[in-house]
Amino acid sequence: MAQIIADLHCQIQNHKHIKLSAEFSCKAGEVLAVVGPSGGGKTTLLRMIAGLNHPDTGSIVFGETPWFDHQSSTALTPQLRHIGYMPQHFGLFPNLTALENVVAGLDHIPKSERVARAKDWLERVNLHGLPDRLPMHLSGGQRQRVSLARALAREPSVLLLDEPFSAVDRETRERLYLELARLKEQLLCPVIMVTHDLNEALLLADSMILISQGQMLQQGAPFEVLSRPRNEAVARQMGLRNIFDGEVVFQDRTKDITWLKFGEQLIASDFGKDRSVGSKVRWVIPNQGIRFNAISNGRLCRSFNKLDVTIDSLLVMGESVRVVCYATGTKLQLNTEVSLHLAQKLGLTKGMQTTVALKSEQIHILE
Repeated sequence: MAQIIADLHCQIQNHKHIKLSAEFSCKAGEVLAVVGPSGGGKTTLLRMIAGLNHPDTGSIVFGETPWFDHQSSTALTPQLRHIGYMPQHFGLFPNLTALENVVAGLDHIPKSERVARAKDWLERVNLHGLPDRLPMHLSGGQRQRVSLARALAREPSVLLLDEPFSAVDRETRERLYLELARLKEQLLCPVIMVTHDLNEALLLADSMILISQGQMLQQGAPFEVLSRPRNEAVARQMGLRNIFDGEVVFQDRTKDITWLKFGEQLIASDFGKDRSVGSKVRWVIPNQGIRFNAISNGRLCRSFNKLDVTIDSLLVMGESVRVVCYATGTKLQLNTEVSLHLAQKLGLTKGMQTTVALKSEQIHILE
């Protein structure tokens, strides 16, 4: 069976048992990350795409072929959808070798071709020399590679990855990130990866959708969703903590700037859409949008917004330092991270009064 290359389009609603409402597309060769907290509907969405569950209404269309359509009562079986699936805990047969596990997923091609195809994909995921080992004699990372090889060897219409890196240690996980990033260039099918880890989405995905409590909150490129969240719910799901009240003072259309009142100070933000003067808004800035003054020589990175702050706490986290500070004379708390090297260079300490810059292009007004 030759691999069919096409895009996947989903528009589904589920009202019984687990509530879910989502509408999105995943292009051929694209990695789409489905991100959200546990219990939000991510795995349910994968099972509906695979044909293991059916939504109450809507459609799932691969290219021009409807896999599910409520109106026409179409519901193809998982076998007819030809899905490649990599479960969270690998799903390997314990009594079969690595090679035999991959061969077991190739019942759609002639028997004479299966071993050669399986060996080829074990080579592609860097498992040469280990085809005769049972899963119990493989490391977590090696078992994960066998599972990935089995899914990819099928040349699937769509590849589904359910929390693919959650069951391995950090060192193995980082190696597998590089492995999947390398394999992305060879993948021709839509790839949908469920994860609760934003860093995985930012590192590996071309696009992402954010799901919480069964509702799809936003779709876009990962960095776009992080820097331009649609609303406060998205911002909080993305882990953004610098969310504040403001009041529109002036909009400069020539420079694409909206001026906001923040405490007793005016700050410049991205223009966003037209907002009337005096309107109340909520705005957000990511940690990386807050820059510290180079105290020793008085330099400050270029920005419209300079803010006097008092450092409240510092928490060393490996090579970075999480800094909490308050705008001087207010109870407005800002959260940011700096490298351990920079924190030491600047001599940042609790109680220090200094100046930060809020990068205007990273201040985003929420809907």
